[in-house]
Amino acid sequence: MELTIKNKATNGVAHNYTAAPKSPITGAEAVLKCLLEEGVDTIFGYPGGAIMPVYDALYSYQDRIRHILPRHEQGAVHAAEGYARVTRKTGVCLATSGPGAMNLLTGIADAKLDSTPLVCITGQVFKHLLGTDAFQETDVIGCTIPITKWNYQITKASEIPEVFAKAFYIANSGRPGPVVIDITKNAQMETFEYSYKHCSYVRSYRPHPKPDMECIKDAAALINGAKKPFILAGHGIQIAHAQEVFKAFVEKTGIPLGCTIHGLSSIPNDHPLHKGMLGMHGNYGPNIKQNECDVLIAIGMRFDDRVTGNLSKYAKQAKIVHIEIDPAEINKNVKTEVAINADAKDALELLLPLVEEKTYPTWLAEFEACEKSGARKSDY
Repeated sequence: MELTIKNKATNGVAHNYTAAPKSPITGAEAVLKCLLEEGVDTIFGYPGGAIMPVYDALYSYQDRIRHILPRHEQGAVHAAEGYARVTRKTGVCLATSGPGAMNLLTGIADAKLDSTPLVCITGQVFKHLLGTDAFQETDVIGCTIPITKWNYQITKASEIPEVFAKAFYIANSGRPGPVVIDITKNAQMETFEYSYKHCSYVRSYRPHPKPDMECIKDAAALINGAKKPFILAGHGIQIAHAQEVFKAFVEKTGIPLGCTIHGLSSIPNDHPLHKGMLGMHGNYGPNIKQNECDVLIAIGMRFDDRVTGNLSKYAKQAKIVHIEIDPAEINKNVKTEVAINADAKDALELLLPLVEEKTYPTWLAEFEACEKSGARKSDY
């Protein structure tokens, strides 16, 4: 490629320069370069024929990307989930086509329900064989639509950088979740001129809704007027990195709280206002009192049946404030009085200055009575 450049050093005289052409790389190598661009240092995978070009390319990247081999593809996806939860990064796993890809489904579904960011990469048969019921061909896209945030089948190498950038953005933004990228074998073997651009926007996808201030004010009014308020703390508090503002909110309002199983790290277990875990495996006090409170403040949780039990009888006496980033979860199981569709941290930061400092000695004494008569918080 020839460029004509003028600059002051040459007194405006034009000089011709021949830029070094980019060396084409295979789609398989592009996959690994994309992972490095997204800060991936560890992947979990099980090799097979349809993903073998990526494994062949991995030999040149083994000093930069650690590969962990499980006994089974399901082990790979669950390990990637655990990695994502501990590191707060996006977990990555690899599998081959057909049975390899199908063995990921349990972990993908688990990641979807538990809001765990994953990018699952599966090999696929050659493009010209798609739809022919070729050896180990399975409709990975059709099978994973219900259990992913997004999925995409790559059929040519040039698609790889854009799709990977979009996948990582979607997986770890808003309410996190799994994404599946299915790559045909020809796309892994083709060569193209690679370039990468990080993704920060996808049309029609709004992962960070702005809190409605009228809803924030309405929620504050309900909370300030409550006689027996109770907080349900969910996983969304941790996903939003809202632990500090949540603790400040709890201590300012003096409201007792119970946690979902994934919300247990939202506040120290020995905090005096933390009354234990909610749900069928939870503690007596939180389960009884959520059906006696007058205002129920649910933060970053989805009213799962393990928490609510029979929905027709659940918390009918309470006015419910629901803070939730996923609009699909609002009014899905439980009708709310005030719904705040927002990131938990954003909502709590706006609520904190509007809520009043209070204590509820009589209400708290009821929880203490439950602890004496039923399961203690330390029992879980």
